Amino acid sequence: MLSCEDLACRAGGREIISGFRLEVAPGERVALMGPSGSGKTTLLTTLAGLLPPSRGRVLVRGLSLAERPDLRAELALVFQSYGLLSSLTAAENVEVALRAAGHHPSEAMDRAAVVLERLKVSAFADHLVEELSGGQQQRVAVARALALRTPVLLADEPTAEQDAGHRGVVLKELMEAGGALVVATHDPEVAELCDRVVELRP
Repeated sequence: MLSCEDLACRAGGREIISGFRLEVAPGERVALMGPSGSGKTTLLTTLAGLLPPSRGRVLVRGLSLAERPDLRAELALVFQSYGLLSSLTAAENVEVALRAAGHHPSEAMDRAAVVLERLKVSAFADHLVEELSGGQQQRVAVARALALRTPVLLADEPTAEQDAGHRGVVLKELMEAGGALVVATHDPEVAELCDRVVELRP
């Protein structure tokens, strides 16, 4: 479903990932672990097609993402910094992603309502993002990615801002999403729920 060959990535003027290889099967859950600075965020951003590799290729269904940028529609990314639009409400942040993916406005509204409820943030659906706590914003970011129902979900520290109760909610939704999952995390419990762990070293 998702793979890369001899991948190298640069950030801050230096190469922080080199010779990286990964193959993720449909429905497989892979945890990326490593200390801060080991390149987890840069790697996820590259796998998502948002940052070109300095060497190597990212493949989706065996096809080059660089040569077939339309394949980005097969991928959804939960940003560590959330990547939400502060001028929109929680619901609108989910809906705008769905509408950009070609969904009818009414379908986008319905799907957003369902996924926000599952992530326990529906009570804040009509609140502007800037009115939400960090944990609530993170759950909206997870909801936006899950609502797209892509074959591949990439998530960068998706439980970092969650309290104990909501952390379990986020994990349940991520693990039951159905597609391939690649999650960068420092959380051993997240890693234990995945099929395998890939260690990155600075």
